[in-house]
Amino acid sequence: MKEMVILNKKEQRRLVVLNEVEKGKMIGREAAEVLGLSLRHVRRIVAAYRKEGAAALAHGNRGRKPPHTLDAGMKKQVLELAQSIYAGCNNQHFTELLAEREGIVLSRSSVRRILLEVGIRSPRKRRPPKHRSRRERYPKEGMLLQIDGSHHNWLEGRGPWLSLIGAIDDATGEVTHALFRNQEDAQGYFLLLRQIVTSHGIPMALYRDRHGIFERSKREPESLEEQLEGRRQPTQFGRLLEELGITSIPSYSPEARGRIERLWGTFQDRLVSELRLAGARTLEEANQVLWDFLPRYSQRFAVPAKEPGSAYRQPGEGFNPDEVFCFKYRRTVDLDNVVRFGEHRLQIIPTNGRWSYARARVELHERMDGSLAVYYQGQCLATKPAPPEAPVLRARNITRVVPDRDQSNGGKFASLAKKPLQPKVSWRPGSDHPWRRPFKIHLDRG
Repeated sequence: MKEMVILNKKEQRRLVVLNEVEKGKMIGREAAEVLGLSLRHVRRIVAAYRKEGAAALAHGNRGRKPPHTLDAGMKKQVLELAQSIYAGCNNQHFTELLAEREGIVLSRSSVRRILLEVGIRSPRKRRPPKHRSRRERYPKEGMLLQIDGSHHNWLEGRGPWLSLIGAIDDATGEVTHALFRNQEDAQGYFLLLRQIVTSHGIPMALYRDRHGIFERSKREPESLEEQLEGRRQPTQFGRLLEELGITSIPSYSPEARGRIERLWGTFQDRLVSELRLAGARTLEEANQVLWDFLPRYSQRFAVPAKEPGSAYRQPGEGFNPDEVFCFKYRRTVDLDNVVRFGEHRLQIIPTNGRWSYARARVELHERMDGSLAVYYQGQCLATKPAPPEAPVLRARNITRVVPDRDQSNGGKFASLAKKPLQPKVSWRPGSDHPWRRPFKIHLDRG
């Protein structure tokens, strides 16, 4: 019985070429070019072919079992465990559990291959890869500004951790303004945008993240006024953007606002060195170094816009930054013409020929310098501080003078010690207290 030799397509092609060489129709150099092999290797194959025939072209390991092949019994055990005890575990977790609890040490790829042979896929669904492409810059400066904050050890231990709040123009890469704050807060973004508007103009749009400063959480319940209006009330910064006519664009990933994220990486390298060389230790010193550094940075890294001109809008006549860049709250005037705001009490003085503003809805402005102003129908009312009530005085923990006896001096009042006034703690009976029980009167109808 003749021996059967199985050759794949590659080996069959080599056999045809070797037969041509044996017939003298092709020389070794030509065979090497056709097969893509070296002349030395072709000569080696020809010598083996002449000695063993076509069997010399078959791979020597064909039909042999690899030494690292998993045992069939182990595969069966893994499949049984995957379908019984560890059903529902993902491939990586299942691999770890096999090593920890069963003593079966396998790679994740081996476990995955064993499970896929019988059609068992990992229960964990993974997102398919998305195609990402680089976004084109906006053609004109002022069309889009990216704003963000970076909390970092800017002073390298010489002072507190600070938050750097800044804005970068999408068209040119120029840092329009930036400032250090103790933390990323709404007042910092108010100051940032105020400086941009006064120095450059009003930009068309801002690209920002979904921080609570810019938008309210969807988990926050709606108020009655919001339900009646059919929309959520904006945050203080959102209200500011609406008044200035600036479009607010949220981003849903750091990669989307990559321009300002890369800016923070550059600043955490170069600006940190500048702060270290200047020996900055406080917030004020850090801001001074930053504002000296920004023009040099923009001169080094800014690029010209694709189109000439500027998209910044200049504020109209009568624009008062103090009336725009401030926190605004709605309040109702008390019967004694006093407006309450926290611990502050503002007494409205009769103005514009009106003697009383009781029960009027006014707008209270908290400006960046901490001052307060009351507006009614667009007019600023004259106010003065009103005397605080007793609860406010108690809340301020006002101290009282208590005489202290000096026992070494015959018990006379030798000194006066200031002791804080302890707030009164109200007590309410519990639900099971007799006072909470209902009082019933039983009458005999006899």
